[in-house]
Amino acid sequence: MTHQTETASGLAERLGSNDAALTLRWADGEHRQTLHDSDYASVLTQIIAVLTEQQLLHHLPKVIGHRVVHGGEVFSDPVIVTDEVLASIRQCIALAPLHNPANLAGIEALATLYPDIPQVAVFDTAFHQSLAPKAFLYAVPYELYEQQGVRRYGFHGVSHQYVAAEAASRLGISAQHGIISAHLGNGCSACAVANGQSMDTTMGMTPLEGLVMGTRSGDVDPGLHQFLYQQKGWDVETVTNMLNKESGMLGLSGLSNDMRTLEAAANEGVERAQLALAVFCYRLARHIGGLATALTRLDALVFTGGIGENSRFIRATVIENLAIFGFRLDNDLNARNGDMLGVISTGPGPKVVVIETKEELMIARAALALI
Repeated sequence: MTHQTETASGLAERLGSNDAALTLRWADGEHRQTLHDSDYASVLTQIIAVLTEQQLLHHLPKVIGHRVVHGGEVFSDPVIVTDEVLASIRQCIALAPLHNPANLAGIEALATLYPDIPQVAVFDTAFHQSLAPKAFLYAVPYELYEQQGVRRYGFHGVSHQYVAAEAASRLGISAQHGIISAHLGNGCSACAVANGQSMDTTMGMTPLEGLVMGTRSGDVDPGLHQFLYQQKGWDVETVTNMLNKESGMLGLSGLSNDMRTLEAAANEGVERAQLALAVFCYRLARHIGGLATALTRLDALVFTGGIGENSRFIRATVIENLAIFGFRLDNDLNARNGDMLGVISTGPGPKVVVIETKEELMIARAALALI
């Protein structure tokens, strides 16, 4: 952390399945292996063994940082993990049933492997705790908020916080500023940031609300559940699974949830791929326009995440849909993913910037600050 450089990175995916695999990368090497009978404890043990063998883990860690997806209203800042913190994370499982159990499993596995090393939880929802009630409340009976925590929480907070601060620093924007960030990957969200604080965001009580995503629908009419029950006999679980895993770019295109695959297909004239891209870009532009109402000024629009950082086509199409804001794209800069500052726009209007998100760095900084 002296130089804030990443020593190694990796991914252990599809745990518990026959396709489970581990990939680790460092400056001059890479390790790949299939995983059998995998769970969090065994995989973390293997990761530690590889890092030690490659002399990338000379000393025991000083602190271990975790990204935890949902902290509800309990957590507005990173915290050192205690029994009480674990209990609060468990209480949020109903709000993030796909994410928080996995986050807990990672924390508990490392507590067994490194019982004397402090762990820190950094919450994806924490950055958005600055939202005002007018932005986070749903227009449903207020008792549902008071008793069940039904409200908009927002996600990707670590990423939005990082890229907004980075944009302000790079562009020399004053402390009084307005920035909209678009985190675009398989999961997508946008956020309005005023003077370093989240004012509004597109995701809601769960990561399903908002933008069109890889396999998630984003916004739909809530009446769709009843309609599909009446017309097809689908129960709530079936409809929810469809909206989370069979919709978005995959559902529209009938081809893939991968933006690279869809752009290639669209270039070859595949109409449903073209349609999926058009819906994705228009819906994103419409949400960006809505987020501008949370700001008193707009200095910059930031693209980040795997799609935001790499898709020239998506950025160009979204900017074309946002002409009313005075954005002017520089095609040459867009083709290069930006100049030295990441800027891809020209003229006197708000800047458009491409910034690589660094969520792991933010988690590391937060973890180090707490010990």
